[in-house]
Amino acid sequence: MSEPIQLPAWKVLIIEDDPLVQLGLEQALLYTSPLQVIGIRDDGYLGVEAALSKRPDLILMDIGLPGLDGIEATQRIKAQWPDAKIIMLTSHTSETEVLAALASGAEAYCVKGNGVELLLTAIAAVSNGGLYFDPQVAEIVMQQFQVPVATTPIMADLSARESEVLQLLVEGMSNPEIARQLFISPNTVKAHVRGLMNKLAVSDRVQVAVKALRTGLV
Repeated sequence: MSEPIQLPAWKVLIIEDDPLVQLGLEQALLYTSPLQVIGIRDDGYLGVEAALSKRPDLILMDIGLPGLDGIEATQRIKAQWPDAKIIMLTSHTSETEVLAALASGAEAYCVKGNGVELLLTAIAAVSNGGLYFDPQVAEIVMQQFQVPVATTPIMADLSARESEVLQLLVEGMSNPEIARQLFISPNTVKAHVRGLMNKLAVSDRVQVAVKALRTGLV
């Protein structure tokens, strides 16, 4: 039997325009203590407004929203409320949309219809400072953006340990999970992540993952 998923006592805002999906998410989270749904919005502009006024811990964001799409809405929210964790929950699976969503600041990407269990796994991952890619999306991105290592000079600048940390980070592991996997301390993991950000010239771990996928580092 698998261990129960540990979830934080977070306030959740749902930004989704499909009434059936809204209801399904609200009911699923209602029975998944200690998550609390504090609002539902069906428009990108209204979603941004609610996010900035309610300051939720977590936002479940669709991409295909009326008014303002989910990628632009994520960018606007992150610009003013960077502490919010945003999970893209969408039926869109094109490489362009996946990378755009992650580049906008989203911490996770889930595909609709893949079950509540994967969504809860994504929530648990981002609550621990990690990233999460739906297996369907991760495979698509890896296939489309993998390039030969020989064409990626920056790989030579990464230490063996940094390369290991990078691989696990892209797989969606949190710092504590990476620490356990590699038998090192969480503080050491943090130091390696900072080193990766410096070497890849990006400002956060999401951008580390995006750049790594784009350039074939993993």
